[in-house]
Amino acid sequence: MNKKGFLAVAIVFTVLLIDQVSKIIIKTSMRLEESFAVFGNWFYIHFTENPGMAMGMEWGGVAGKYALTSFRIVAIFGISYYIYTLIKNKAHTGFVAAMSLILAGAAGNIIDSLVYGLIFSKSTIFKVASSFPADGGYTTFMQGKVVDMLYFPLFYLPEWVPVMGGHKFFPYIFNVADAAITIGVFIIVIWQKKFFVEEKIA
Repeated sequence: MNKKGFLAVAIVFTVLLIDQVSKIIIKTSMRLEESFAVFGNWFYIHFTENPGMAMGMEWGGVAGKYALTSFRIVAIFGISYYIYTLIKNKAHTGFVAAMSLILAGAAGNIIDSLVYGLIFSKSTIFKVASSFPADGGYTTFMQGKVVDMLYFPLFYLPEWVPVMGGHKFFPYIFNVADAAITIGVFIIVIWQKKFFVEEKIA
């Protein structure tokens, strides 16, 4: 394995480790919708769960969840192969790193969907979930909910601001996997000219 290959594996492993450890700790130590401040009032750990789509959206019920999860599994294999070709073709190291972040983030949330419903009991506002409950998990394979916990409300926009006035500037709650995907995309957008020019030269 060359240096770029090692970098890709290291990024994926590190992101997955941090993502899954943080989710398991939150899932087994906090009640649903419980939160606490970390740095004043601008950063909170707030435990919530979503069906697996961006911003908590749902699509197609149980069948839609199976379809979405299946598509993501295929996408993960596709991204993995793409990273392999990038390394083989000596693509820019930054591009390999960015794609590895995206892969790790996608894989992190897929793990929740695949097995969390099998290995955890249901989280509620009254009760903390337990691991490997005797009567089984809260749902079936591929139907698990994604654990989110990072919340940066930042500040409220003034009432006169169109549409978002009176609401929090950043109301979304996300996780380490989501952050990895976002960072990977931003890296590609910001340095795309450098990445793709050097890829062609190589």
